[in-house]
Amino acid sequence: MKAGSGETLSPRRGSGGSAPGLFRLGLLFAGFIFVFDQLSKWLILDVLRLPEVQHIPLLAFGPFGLDLTMVWNRGVTFGLFSSDGRWNHLILAGLAVAIAVFLLRWLARAEGRMVALALGAVIGGAFGNVVDRLRFGAVVDFVDTHAWGWHWYVFNVADAAIVCGVGALLLDALLPPRRTPKDSV
Repeated sequence: MKAGSGETLSPRRGSGGSAPGLFRLGLLFAGFIFVFDQLSKWLILDVLRLPEVQHIPLLAFGPFGLDLTMVWNRGVTFGLFSSDGRWNHLILAGLAVAIAVFLLRWLARAEGRMVALALGAVIGGAFGNVVDRLRFGAVVDFVDTHAWGWHWYVFNVADAAIVCGVGALLLDALLPPRRTPKDSV
């Protein structure tokens, strides 16, 4: 692609790679996120038995804290669209699968490691939460951060991966393309 100043810019951000290689990288990262998310939920539910205990304080640094607090999220982010309706969890799981399939198609055309990893994080997180909805009818949330008495929403590993992945995609979209040595010729 030609820039306005006459120099050639690479459409890829960061180190590129072949499309199949980037697709594999994204899928591997999605698998890692999925497994890590499901292992963390197993630990919370079956080892620590957080549904029975409800709350475990972990760290406190002055006004800052990190706790484990059991929340069954029947909605989406921040509990939006929360309902105890008979089909609610299936509709939300179906919507998440549809979005993940769209992201898989995007991943197949990814043009850089950062995009491949970001999409992998979102896809792995989405499937982690879909499994919860199908198994329990709700998502297992347990990480509770707080400061000065104010609590952020309670989240899980999948949620964190989705937020970080979306943040990386936004950052990639806002950064100018990198010049590569072959582009300056």
